[in-house]
Amino acid sequence: GLRERLVAALAAGDDAALNGLAAEAVGGFGGYGSGPDSDGWSSYRTLARLRPETLLVRVRERLREAPGTADGPEFTDRLLDDEIRRRIEAFRERVRTEARRRVAERRGRDHVARRAVAGTADSVDFLLAGRTQLEELRRAVGPLARKLATRLAARRRRAARGEIDLRRTLRRSLSTGGVPVRPALRRRRPGRPELVLLCDVSGSVAGFAQFTMLLVQALREQFARVRVFAFVNRVDEVTGLIARGAADPAGLGERILAEAAVTGWHGQSDYGTALGEFAQRYARAVGPRSVVFVLGDARTNGADPGVAALRLIAARARRVYWLNPEQPALWGTGDSAAPAYAGVVEMHACRNARRLAALIARLTPV
Repeated sequence: GLRERLVAALAAGDDAALNGLAAEAVGGFGGYGSGPDSDGWSSYRTLARLRPETLLVRVRERLREAPGTADGPEFTDRLLDDEIRRRIEAFRERVRTEARRRVAERRGRDHVARRAVAGTADSVDFLLAGRTQLEELRRAVGPLARKLATRLAARRRRAARGEIDLRRTLRRSLSTGGVPVRPALRRRRPGRPELVLLCDVSGSVAGFAQFTMLLVQALREQFARVRVFAFVNRVDEVTGLIARGAADPAGLGERILAEAAVTGWHGQSDYGTALGEFAQRYARAVGPRSVVFVLGDARTNGADPGVAALRLIAARARRVYWLNPEQPALWGTGDSAAPAYAGVVEMHACRNARRLAALIARLTPV
């Protein structure tokens, strides 16, 4: 019942109702401890029970039912989803504020000030990040890239030493009475992988794509070759734009949309058309040494998802991974084709920069 009232309040943009629902949610779900009322209140417990981020599709349907809402050109599906996400994040902040207020009333402001810990830039949710947080993320690219390059180089050194060759080791042990004193190693030929990025640069996923592009550009020395492709409903190579945009990362998104041919007759993302065009025009960019990362929320706006084209790309590449900034609970809801794509390639949830760095370090072969 509370979730249903929250859908209505989010659709209406009713601030008073949202404030009341935040207080009701914290009071009902956020208390912990064994005191007569509660020893404390937790916004984390409240949001984990309420899960407002899973209401996007229901709020969208409610808004579409409202007269005159979905007819205007300013309310395309993508812009509508962005607005709903902003409202949901504003409600989540209301819950956090209400939990802090209750704790402050019970234990005093000094206690809250001592215990409060500010979140770091690498833990910010890509889909919910505001302009200021995206700026902080761009500033974090350099330090994060250096740390990640060190990890990749260490993995490469370990791999270069090779694995134990059991047969040769046993043969050598004959001279020492069967004791393998000198293990024989199977040497590996060093070879850095080629990296291909295929990025959705539309709507709220644009910040996620841009940050990943800048991070990979900073890591280019770790790979034999890096090629970056961007799309909304058409595909174009933007490798050169990324290299030039490293000096001015703030305007990277605008330059891609202005200088690259990533849109056709409309501004909504079309994964099926984009994947098909990539497989047709840029198939030679992918080979047996290539690792392909597809970046996007897999929301097709009701169009053909183009799963066959993704299969063609996967057949040519060494590995294909899909990094999705949405949480898995939303995959397959509304116009999401995530389950169909996940049946062809590995799909990983990638909601913040910390997770992104961990995935690149773990999934990239040496």
